Amino acid sequence: MKNKGCLVAGIMIPLSVIIIGILCVLAFIWGQKGYNNFVKQEQNVNAKWSNVETVYQKRANLIPNLERTVKSYSNFEKTTLTDVINARSKATAVTIDPTNMTEADMAKFQASQGELGGALSKLMAVVESYPNLKADQQYINFQREYVAIENSIRAETVNYNGAVQEYNTNIKTFPNNILANFTNFKEKPLFKAEAGAEKAPQVFGE
Repeated sequence: MKNKGCLVAGIMIPLSVIIIGILCVLAFIWGQKGYNNFVKQEQNVNAKWSNVETVYQKRANLIPNLERTVKSYSNFEKTTLTDVINARSKATAVTIDPTNMTEADMAKFQASQGELGGALSKLMAVVESYPNLKADQQYINFQREYVAIENSIRAETVNYNGAVQEYNTNIKTFPNNILANFTNFKEKPLFKAEAGAEKAPQVFGE
């Protein structure tokens, strides 16, 4: 009994070889499409993380003007202002490569930013004891910008988490997980919500 096949250019190619060839082509097409989708989603995660870093940097950029304003009131508690300045230095020193971000990197970033947020909140509480400073137009401008930036931080971290969840789900779903492991696409860490993060930032004196 002769093997079934297909005659191509005068050569009889076995049917099994043809089937294997078709499967290889289909696998290549699927792999290419899946890989390109991974790349697209990872780039989206990186872009969203860049937005997160940008709004945090904007918050850090408020500190020099705040420092100058507060220093103009000579009797203000220097320790409180120093804490803010030191926390800003730590926060801006933490840089993360989004293409190779780990849970530890994310925890370090959030810890440093949380420290700065806490120092700023403490300073704003202390300012309540200084009516002239609280009424200073430069300080009022800082408060306005601070609230806007804090709201932007909340929005951008939500956007980042949404992109990460979509990406992580895709690379962990079968059979995509096989391709992701083979092409070294790894799970990305989520931005952990801090206690009270769902609330709007408090502006003392309002």
